[in-house]
Amino acid sequence: MWRTGGRRGGRRRGLASLIGLGLCLAAVLTVTAATARASRAADATIVDSTRGGGQSVAFTFDDGPNPADTPRLLEVLRRHDVTAVFCLWGDHVRQNPGLVRQIVADGHTLCNHSMYHGDMGSWTPDRIRADLEQTSAAIRQAVPGAQIPYFRAPNGSWGQTPQVAASLGMQPLGWRLAINDWEPATADQLARRLRSGVTPGAVVLMHDGGGDRSATVTAVDRVIPELKARGWRFDLPAAPRY
Repeated sequence: MWRTGGRRGGRRRGLASLIGLGLCLAAVLTVTAATARASRAADATIVDSTRGGGQSVAFTFDDGPNPADTPRLLEVLRRHDVTAVFCLWGDHVRQNPGLVRQIVADGHTLCNHSMYHGDMGSWTPDRIRADLEQTSAAIRQAVPGAQIPYFRAPNGSWGQTPQVAASLGMQPLGWRLAINDWEPATADQLARRLRSGVTPGAVVLMHDGGGDRSATVTAVDRVIPELKARGWRFDLPAAPRY
């Protein structure tokens, strides 16, 4: 009797182990399939145009989140009913996870902008991959399950990053207009650059982090209603389909 029970117990334990192994394998296959779908959707083309084209524009903001200026920018975008792309600096994400959650809660789209904003132009693919994966992990620690459909290289120093980003399911995101808000400028100057430089289907590069961006936020607040009054639509950049 004891030996019979032992054999039955062993069989039960063996069956449980097989079931557990099967569940683990199913989970791995699910993640692998999702990664493969994303990889097929993205390619190494650096996009600088909107999804819809025509008289549309996509606003993108780099180097945040920044507790000094990101909350005010979010309020401006919310008030004007505009969604944008936030290209997140991984180290800033770790310092301000609540702001990342607010960006997502407001319906904006996320972009991986590297972990420490280094010049990646000469990096090897393995080093690039490690950095991008670390950045995405930091973002998803703040917002579990967050989709990150874009990658933008710091300072536009692309090197081999487009190919690596695409293999991770992220479309390389360029721009057609930069208002150069990293240089000293007033809100009036930035607003003039923005309103005069916009072209149909353009992706616009601006900043909400990396320094004092209060002038950028003020310029955006002024120009959005002007563009809307002229019939412009606010769109997202071309991106992979999940």
